[in-house]
Amino acid sequence: MAKQDLSWKFAEEFPVEPPATQLARQHALELGADPISPAVGAQLAVLAAALDAKNILEIGTGAGVSGLWLLQGAPSATLTTIDVELDHQNRARQSFQEAGLAPARTRLIAGRATEVLPRMNDGAYDLVLVDADSTSVLDYVEHGLRIARIGGVVAVAHALWRGRVADPAQRDETVADFRALLTTISESTAVTASLSTAGDGLLQLVRTGD
Repeated sequence: MAKQDLSWKFAEEFPVEPPATQLARQHALELGADPISPAVGAQLAVLAAALDAKNILEIGTGAGVSGLWLLQGAPSATLTTIDVELDHQNRARQSFQEAGLAPARTRLIAGRATEVLPRMNDGAYDLVLVDADSTSVLDYVEHGLRIARIGGVVAVAHALWRGRVADPAQRDETVADFRALLTTISESTAVTASLSTAGDGLLQLVRTGD
């Protein structure tokens, strides 16, 4: 194994995932969801803590893995999470209960994000996580940057899409969508951006202007 791969593996195994989050991960896999890795979860927790986040929005609930990591980093935050899959949200609700979170700390919205996001207020959130349908990722990020406050963060999970985004030979629709997003972001003067190789890739955007 190459040294770079060893370093990636070491970083992935470094975070200690709480038991409730481990259980939520198991449930996610049973549902066929694709949960973020522990390393990505830890990065999200650090972002939430650094922002002293009070209001967090998640696009794509899954079984609650990412939500638990976000709330671990921001113990006084409220999480609003959107998903069209009712069984995912029901499982996430159970995961939040098993983690001992007060019901008032989570707000689960069942519906299509493309229909819910336009109704959300500008600048209302400290941190927005995009972890949903890749075919709408550009739309989600556009809304996320509108919804995030100045100085807030929009994070995009799976931004390297199983290592395919970096491979020029890969040209499927999902890869094209993520490449289009990365190209658009690289040309934007309204954000400061970083692309981490943690997990399946984590794009991090700080909204610096309009």
